[in-house]
Amino acid sequence: MTTTTGAYTWDRSFRLWDSYFAVVWVATLVFVVLGAGNTGWPLGALAAGLLVPLVPWYVAFGRPIMRENRTDEHRALLYLAGTVVLFLPSALLVGETRLMSFALVPQCFMSLRLRWALIAVAFINIVPVAGWALLWRPDAGTVFFNSVFAVVTLAFSVAIGSWIIRVIEQSEERAELIAELDASRHEISRLSAAHGALAERERLSREIHDTLAQGFTSLLMLVQAVDAELEDDLPAARRHLALMEETARQNLAEARALVAGGAPADLHGASLPDALRRLAARHGAEVDITGPVRALSAGPEVVALRSCQEALANVRKHAATSTVVGITLAYAEETLTLSVRDDGCGFEPSAVTDGYGLAGLRARAAEVGGTACVDSAPGTGTTVTVRLPVPPPRSTP
Repeated sequence: MTTTTGAYTWDRSFRLWDSYFAVVWVATLVFVVLGAGNTGWPLGALAAGLLVPLVPWYVAFGRPIMRENRTDEHRALLYLAGTVVLFLPSALLVGETRLMSFALVPQCFMSLRLRWALIAVAFINIVPVAGWALLWRPDAGTVFFNSVFAVVTLAFSVAIGSWIIRVIEQSEERAELIAELDASRHEISRLSAAHGALAERERLSREIHDTLAQGFTSLLMLVQAVDAELEDDLPAARRHLALMEETARQNLAEARALVAGGAPADLHGASLPDALRRLAARHGAEVDITGPVRALSAGPEVVALRSCQEALANVRKHAATSTVVGITLAYAEETLTLSVRDDGCGFEPSAVTDGYGLAGLRARAAEVGGTACVDSAPGTGTTVTVRLPVPPPRSTP
């Protein structure tokens, strides 16, 4: 029978078995000495003396075997055979010695498989009575009484042994479940950490794409414009240089905000409508604010601002339009809606299978329970609409 030290009920309280063994052993000695009047004091003293080696035998060999993580059944059989050799002579001499079987029987079930345990238990309960009867040839009534005692003891042994087996098996199952639970908990912790790291990488990728990458793209386009204007249109080149400086400063502010983990630079100390107006001014767009403006949590405001940045960047890169872009921010009771529209060349949204912009736009909105949709077709312009859930305004008493 396999056990795990410290894992099972009987093993965690093994000192109780030590105490039980000691109590039964002492009680057996008392019964042997008190019963020696029927057989003679020398015989009683001899029977008591034969029981003494059981204690060091149990401490030196039996206890370590029963506490092993995986019991060696061959060693257990040798130990129990030695125990029977030490127990049987005194049991044949003095009938009261059979009380010791109450300490020996549990050891059979604790160290052997059920089949061998039942054989050992039957031997310990029946052979001493039979040998005692053949040796002393008592009257029929005494033999009957001792036989009934042996049968009852055997039945009790089987019952207590079955209970021990059931406790050990349940403890093994619980230990396995606990081990599986610990392994699952560690795996969940590992997967959670990995998922958190992946989510953080995705978040940083979106932030970099919506801020730094777009700023650098703007800088590159402005550099190209300045290069083309240096010889023919110095005032326009100076305007573009000033815009390059402003874009570089904005990128630096966004980089610092990204490292600090704070709000976007445009939202620092400003409302969402003000941030959108500043953003629109840099892109030559118009902003229309509808509904009662109110302060919202950082989540939806950041998503709205980043979505607007992404939509404007896409207009600049893909719309091929010189018309004014329209931005609408609508405050409703439980929703915040951002729309960015242009009348550029348009495209087929279902045909876009690569790139990060549209996918990041939808993922960002989904993080706060919102949706992002793109309405476009070739030649009809594009409208990006982001709807975000927000708490209703507090009613004033």
